[in-house]
Amino acid sequence: MTSNRRSPGTRGTPGTFDVIYRIDPSRRLVRKVPRTPIEARERLVRGNAAFAQLLEARRGRSVRVIPLDPGELGHGAEAGGAPAQEPFAAVLGCSDARVPVEMIFQQRSNDLFVVRVAGNGVGSGCLGSLRYAAAHFTRSLRLVVVLGHSHCGAVTAAVDALLKPETYLPMAANYPLRAIVDAILVAVRGASLGLESVYGPRVTERTGYRTALVETTVVLNAALSAFALKQEFETRRCRVVFGSYDLVSRAVRLPTAPPGGAERPEIGLFPAPGREADFRQLTTRVAASAKVAALLD
Repeated sequence: MTSNRRSPGTRGTPGTFDVIYRIDPSRRLVRKVPRTPIEARERLVRGNAAFAQLLEARRGRSVRVIPLDPGELGHGAEAGGAPAQEPFAAVLGCSDARVPVEMIFQQRSNDLFVVRVAGNGVGSGCLGSLRYAAAHFTRSLRLVVVLGHSHCGAVTAAVDALLKPETYLPMAANYPLRAIVDAILVAVRGASLGLESVYGPRVTERTGYRTALVETTVVLNAALSAFALKQEFETRRCRVVFGSYDLVSRAVRLPTAPPGGAERPEIGLFPAPGREADFRQLTTRVAASAKVAALLD
């Protein structure tokens, strides 16, 4: 399977890239499962870096080949049989169609156990799925990831519920939808307090306040889910991390770089907060970042 698109490149020089999923039914691949949480996190970060750079080809043709093990896809299995599950990471992500988890991290079949729900919150169904993964994949599972993303519709709905209470009323009778928004409101309120602490109480009057509040909430919402999962799933052999996928740069990162242009957003996945002080520090860093400051104006 091949995907070929033309990139505008830089300095007017066009480039093309191919992403090829290669399957050779006559050859089984040696599957390397990360042995430690650090190895698992590095593998996801490297995969995302490769994905983010796909559109950056400056000239000529760029090719990325992703070999797939036919055995992992069921080739050669006996009647009634199936490949055994051996994911090295479980990912709690958002249902947003623009955030395809395996593609973002450039991982293959059987690498990730993915749970997706609008707003990447820890509801009972998601928690039950993750508990299943933790109980059944103890030999392979090394990482639990919470992945938020920019411009999240569920987060935006929760922000609007705070800023424009009239938008909350139509969903009042829709309990499943309301439950998603209600869970995110905790992060919205924390983000609003963080923005006020950095910029003063009149920050709410600034042109880009709503957009900045959404961006800040996205990070805190992912961090809050990671904190909840850390209490249950983190062990010496399995760690909990979180990050936010940027729909424009295609990078998983946190918008914490301060104004001034010297530093770039932190790229990668980061340890789940463990204390209230960690949340306060994260809120301040995001609220005071160059990204959020630019959004406010």
